[in-house]
Amino acid sequence: MTFFKRNPFGHILFLKKWLIRIMAVFTHQRYKKFNKLEIEGSEIIRSLPDRNVLFVSNHQTYFADVVAMFHVFNASLSGRENNIKNIGYIWQPKLNMYYIAAAETMKKSLLTKIFAYAGSISIERTWRAEGQDVNRQVKMSDISNIGVALDDGWVITFPQGTTTPWKPLRKGTAHIIKKYRPIVVPVVIDGFRRSFDKKGLRVKKKGILQSIVIKEPLDIDYENESFESIIEKLEYAIEQHPSFLKVISKADLLAYEEENKQRKWKV
Repeated sequence: MTFFKRNPFGHILFLKKWLIRIMAVFTHQRYKKFNKLEIEGSEIIRSLPDRNVLFVSNHQTYFADVVAMFHVFNASLSGRENNIKNIGYIWQPKLNMYYIAAAETMKKSLLTKIFAYAGSISIERTWRAEGQDVNRQVKMSDISNIGVALDDGWVITFPQGTTTPWKPLRKGTAHIIKKYRPIVVPVVIDGFRRSFDKKGLRVKKKGILQSIVIKEPLDIDYENESFESIIEKLEYAIEQHPSFLKVISKADLLAYEEENKQRKWKV
């Protein structure tokens, strides 16, 4: 029966659709009223195939970034031209869209578990756990799950694995690209750090201009290009290469310093 149809991870699509609809209704004003969301590249979204697409983005909050992308991608697929006006686009959301997130984050509360059901591929981070630096082996099941998601549809990843800007990209992203050969679409976001708290659940400041820029797919030689070359290409594409530090805006710098200050106080 259609009602009980499931995706490859066993999630009931009917339930997932309603979760996305409800979350979209509750979050829409965060990008339309309290703060403005400027979008570029919606025509690129409409030109992509239905599966095996990897979106690679910088990261500023735990959830506000990816929720905004769900809005933008669905609006674009419904014919919106660089805007998310008229939330009717979410009535038939793209259900084969996933995002990579840390397993420990997605298990923390009922809300994060709901977010996980709506589309996360939860992975065990190899470099950090429960606020401490660690060094552990990659779980091959995590890599396989990403491959399953790519085979089914679109995957959003934040290869820095942290909301701290200009951190090195994790080489695992290059391994995924070489192994599964997806179309790689860079996305550059801005303004979310200034408008939301670190988790991306609370609006901390209104009147902020947020932006999502979707760029043309990268030209990657899956067979011959080195992991290092792919990582450098990604760093430039999502504007997180160290050379971009020279053009950081004062507003971003102040927001980052404030975020660090709050983190130190909590410790």
